[in-house]
Amino acid sequence: METQYKGNDKLIAGIMMGVVTFWLFAQAMVNIVPAVQADLGISSGVLSIAISLTSLFSGMFMVAAGGLADKYGRVKLTNIGLILSIIGSLCLVFANGAALLIIGRIIQGLSAACIMPATLALMKTYFDGAERQRALSFWSIGSWGGSGICSFFGGLVATYFGWRAIFIVSIFVAALGMFLLRGTPESKFEATGEKKPFDIGGLVTFALAMLAFNIIVGQGASIGWTNPVILGLAALLVVSVFLFVTIEKKHVNSFIDFSLFKNKAYSGATLSNFLLNASAGTMVVANTYVQMGRGFSSFQSGLLTIGYLVCVLSSIRLGEKALQKFGSRKPMVTGSFIATIGIALMAFTFVPGIIYNLLVFVGYALYGFGLGIYATPSTDTAISNAPADKVGSASGIYKMASSLGGAVGVALSSSLFNALSAQGNMEIAGSAGLMLNVAFGTIALASILLTAPKANAQVEATE
Repeated sequence: METQYKGNDKLIAGIMMGVVTFWLFAQAMVNIVPAVQADLGISSGVLSIAISLTSLFSGMFMVAAGGLADKYGRVKLTNIGLILSIIGSLCLVFANGAALLIIGRIIQGLSAACIMPATLALMKTYFDGAERQRALSFWSIGSWGGSGICSFFGGLVATYFGWRAIFIVSIFVAALGMFLLRGTPESKFEATGEKKPFDIGGLVTFALAMLAFNIIVGQGASIGWTNPVILGLAALLVVSVFLFVTIEKKHVNSFIDFSLFKNKAYSGATLSNFLLNASAGTMVVANTYVQMGRGFSSFQSGLLTIGYLVCVLSSIRLGEKALQKFGSRKPMVTGSFIATIGIALMAFTFVPGIIYNLLVFVGYALYGFGLGIYATPSTDTAISNAPADKVGSASGIYKMASSLGGAVGVALSSSLFNALSAQGNMEIAGSAGLMLNVAFGTIALASILLTAPKANAQVEATE
C-alpha cells in the first residue's frame, strides 16, 4: 500500500504500549507463582502449564498472524491483538480456578501472536536506516525491557494490591496503545497473481505437536511417564511432527516458509533468538526459589530484579550503537556470553544468606545487560533480511522463535525445579533449574558463532 507517511514518536509509543501489554500478562506471572497458586488452589504443575501457555499459543499462531498482517493490514492486526489482550486480562481478573486462568492465558497468547509480528512489520514499513534501528531499540525496550519492568512491577503489585491488579493495569495499557495508534495509515502488501490456499494442515499438525510436547514436559512427572495418557501424547507428538514435515514439503503456501532460511543472516538471528529465549526459565526458577526456599515475598524477589531492569533498559541503545559500528555478530556474541554468565551466578544456591542475594542481584544485572546488547542487532538482522512481501511472515517466524523458546524453556525449567523440589531439597532444585538455563545460553552462543555472518554491514533484502 503506497503512502508518504513516515513513522514518528507517537507511533513508536503506541507500539511500545502494545508490546508491554504482552509482558504485563506474560512476564509478571513468573514473579507471582506462590500468590496465584495459594489464591486459586491449583497445583504447581497446572500453574506451570498456564504460565507457558501464553508463549506456546503466541508461538504456534504467530507465523499465521504475520501472514494475515501482510494480507489484511498490520495496524488492523495490532488492534485485534490489543482487544484480545483486554479480553484475556479480564479472564484472569475474574478467575476463581484453573479454567478461566487457562482460557485467559490462551487468549493472551493469541493476542501476542497478533501484536508482535504486526508491530515489527510496521517498524520496517514506516522507518528506514538509522531511524528504523532507533525505533527497533524502543521496540526492544518494550519487549526485553518490559520483562524487567513487569517482573518488578508484578512483585510490587502482588504484594500490596493483589496479583489480579496486574491485569487491570494491563487493560489500561492496551487501551492507551490503541489510542496512540489511531490515525496510523494501514500497511499491507498488495498481492498480485493467483491466490494461494492457506496451509491449514501445517498449522494444525504444528499446533498438535507443540501442545503434546508442552503437556508431556509439564505433567509427565506428576501423571507418570508410563501412564497411557503420556504415552498417547508422545505418540501424537511423533505422528504430528512426521505429518507436519510431510505437508510442508508438498504445500505451495507452507505454514513455515523455509525459503527464508536460505538467508544465513536471518537463520542465525532466528536460531539464536529461539535458544536465548529458552533461558526465560531463569526468572521462573530464581524468583520461585527465593520465595519458597528463602522466604522472600513477591516484592522482595522483585527487588532482586532491579539490576536486570536498569541494565536491560540502558544496554539496548548500546546494542544499537554496536550494531551500527560493528555489525550484528559481535554484539550478539557479547550479549549472549554476558547473559549466560549472569545465569550461572544465580545457580550458586548453596551459598548462604546475603552473599547469595548479592549473587542473584549481580546475576540478574548481567543477564539483563547481555540481553539488551543482543536485542536490537538480532531483531534488525532478522527483519532487514526479509523480502518486502514476506516481512510479516518473516517477523512472525522470528517472534515465534522467541515465544516457543520461552515456552520450552519455562516448561523444562519449571518441570525440573518442581520434580526436584518435591523431594525436599530446594537448593538442588534451584541450582539444577538454573544450570539448565546456562546450557540454553551456551548453546545460543555456539549457534551465533556457527551461523551469524561476519560481515559488518547489514544487507537489505531485495524487494
